[in-house]
Amino acid sequence: MRNRRVVIARKGGPEAMALVEEDLTDPGPGEVQVRVLASGVAFGDVLKRRGLVPGMPHHPYTPGYDLVGVVEKVGSGVDRWKQGDRVAALVVNGANAERVNVAADLPVVVPPGPGDAEALCLVLNYVTAWQMLHRVAAVRPGQRILVHGAAGGVGQALLQLARLAGATAYGTASKAKHGVVERCGGTPIDYRAEDFVRRVRELSGGGMDAAFDAVGGSHLLRSWRTVRPGGTLVCYGASSGLAGGTREILLTFLVVGFLKLRPGGPRVRFYGILTSDCSTRETVRADLAALIALLAEGKLEPVVAARLPLAEASKAHELVEHARVAGKVVLVP
Repeated sequence: MRNRRVVIARKGGPEAMALVEEDLTDPGPGEVQVRVLASGVAFGDVLKRRGLVPGMPHHPYTPGYDLVGVVEKVGSGVDRWKQGDRVAALVVNGANAERVNVAADLPVVVPPGPGDAEALCLVLNYVTAWQMLHRVAAVRPGQRILVHGAAGGVGQALLQLARLAGATAYGTASKAKHGVVERCGGTPIDYRAEDFVRRVRELSGGGMDAAFDAVGGSHLLRSWRTVRPGGTLVCYGASSGLAGGTREILLTFLVVGFLKLRPGGPRVRFYGILTSDCSTRETVRADLAALIALLAEGKLEPVVAARLPLAEASKAHELVEHARVAGKVVLVP
C-alpha cells in the first residue's frame, strides 16, 4: 500500500515543505497502524520548520504533534487495540500523514459522538492547557488568571478550562479577536492599544494568581509583574523567536532562570508537553481521557478554525504562522 505524508526537507519557510508518496510499512512490535482522520498544525511546527526548536528532528521529517484516526493494523505483542478502534494520540512528530505507525501506549480511545476535528483539538491544545492550569499552577475556584494569546488554540482552551474550574480569566488579544475571548469566558485586553500590566492591575487589584505566557523573551518580565507574590508564572513557549530568532529563544531561558532566583515574588515554571516533570505519557493519556469525557458531555467547545487537505499543508502553516485564524488548524487526508 502507498502512503502520503508531509515532509519538511530543510530549514526555511513553507516552500521547504512537500507532499511525498511512498510504500507503507507494517507496524512493528508494540505498534499500531492508524489511518489518520485529522491531524493538527501547531505553532511549534512552525518554529521547528524555521529551525528554532532545541532538539528538533533531523531533516527530512514529517511534522504534526497530534492525530485522531482509526486503527487499521496491530503489531505483535499488542492486545489493547483492535482494528476499527477510533483513537487520539500525541505523537509530537509525524502526524501529518495518511497513515502512521505509533507506539501502542500512546493512543486514547475516542467514543462515538465527538467529531474527529473537535477531538483533535484536545490532544495538544487542551492537554497543554489542562496540565498547566491544574498540574503546574494548581489554580483553584475563585482565583484569577491571565492568558496571553487568548484567542489561539491553547489560549481558548485555558479560558474554557478556567471557567470550568471556577476561576476568573483575563486574556490578551487583538481587538478583532475580543469576541472569541468573551465567548470562551474571558475578559479581553487589547495588548496593542493598552499596557496589559496596568490594565490587569486595574481589573484585579492585587494581581493574578497565575499567568500563562507563550511569547517568551523580555515579555516574561512584564507578565511576571502581573502576578501576585506566591502566584505562578508559567512560560510554555517563545513565539517571539519567530521574529527574533535563536537569540529570543535563548533569552527566554535566561529570563526564566533569572526570575526563578528573585526572592519573594511569583514562582516561575517552564512547561513543555512530554518534557516537564508533570507531563509524561501516563499523565498525557489520563488528562486526554478526562478531556474527551468533558467533550462528550458537552462541557467543552473547541474551535476548528480551518480544515485543509494534506496537499495544502504549507497554506495551513502560513495561517498558523501569521495568526490569521482563531482556533485549531486541521489537516484531513
